[in-house]
Amino acid sequence: MTGGAVTAGAVATGAVTAGAVTTGGRVVIPTRDGRREIELNEPREWAEHPEPYRSRVAFAAAHVVADPRGENVPGAPAVIDWDATLGFREHLFRYGFGVAEAMDTAQRNMGLDWPAIQELVARSAAQAAAAGARIASGAGTDQLADVAQAAAAGTTASLDAVLEAYLEQVAFVEGTGSQVIVMASRHLARAAAGPDDYLAVYDRILGQVSEPVVLHWLGEAFDPNLAGYWGSSDIGAATETFLQLVRSHAAKVDGVKVSLLSADHEIGLRRLLPEGVRLYTGDDFNYPELIRGDDQGHSDALLGAFAAIAPAASAALSALDDGDLARYDAEMAPTLALSRHIFEAPTFHYKVGVAFTAWLTGRQEGFQMVGGLQSARSLPHLARVFELLNEARLLPDPELAADRLDLLARTLGAGR
Repeated sequence: MTGGAVTAGAVATGAVTAGAVTTGGRVVIPTRDGRREIELNEPREWAEHPEPYRSRVAFAAAHVVADPRGENVPGAPAVIDWDATLGFREHLFRYGFGVAEAMDTAQRNMGLDWPAIQELVARSAAQAAAAGARIASGAGTDQLADVAQAAAAGTTASLDAVLEAYLEQVAFVEGTGSQVIVMASRHLARAAAGPDDYLAVYDRILGQVSEPVVLHWLGEAFDPNLAGYWGSSDIGAATETFLQLVRSHAAKVDGVKVSLLSADHEIGLRRLLPEGVRLYTGDDFNYPELIRGDDQGHSDALLGAFAAIAPAASAALSALDDGDLARYDAEMAPTLALSRHIFEAPTFHYKVGVAFTAWLTGRQEGFQMVGGLQSARSLPHLARVFELLNEARLLPDPELAADRLDLLARTLGAGR
């Protein structure tokens, strides 16, 4: 056994380390108040699906794998393991997902710097082109000075500087052949005096793009610096401004990516979008029902959760292509508790769970993140990720995963 077999009796005496597999095929899970045992499930054989889905457009927001020998500490430039990072994207392609690249604020403002973003988008776009897969990449303003540092110094980037930063990144992403995702900007949220400033900046961007883009509306649960985006803390007023922009530029908007974690708001917004403009759900708490849709429409998907649950989400979307709603529901159901746990508050640290999942499933060799962010979730939180992956049968080698959980627990001093 990879996990290192011990006698079942050792569990009763407390002599087994947390995460170790017993001879009975059970595993000890560290918890906030001690430990408990769970049954280790047999892995499921998941069918690959390298073609895109017919009924929905589906992107997975992929993470980057840190180079374990790099100086990936808080405040340092990112050092990336390119082989593992691109290998993870190949994994997503094999299950029919497009890659949403370099658009995750959980890393872009916490370790993934602009030079690394440029290399990441260029490499990933070339890889997607070679694979015949879809890619969309984030264009933002994060080459400007960090907003927290600027605020401490009493300075704010001007609207002109924000616009120029956006245009630089949009031009770069387009130059790689990737579709553009116009990300929500911390700098714009700080510089804008009201809705008109947002509209003026986005009007210029959308007036210059070559191909239809995805507009990104990220809620403050993912990034508190984006509170009041679109010029108002009132969600209804912000929505009206957003819709005004989309309606004015419908020909240049492929879709909108909304991550407000409100199914009711998303459904209402979806019904108000111009014909032909997609809504890409970013709701990692309610995605099964939103993708399934109703008699008035459905959401497509651009989800961080899909990076963690790709095989199961693929099985669900395949069922949806076949018109088998019961099977779609059954395939999606075991993934939702996992996603909600990974994305629990503080939601902006969800990428820790995605990277941990990649490590447990053997898709990267170490559990380290750029910016040192692997420390942003507790051992009990991560052990629960393991447990929910096991329940969903998403561990291709359960004993390897248990061995890695055991290794982490012992490293952190919770082995016994």
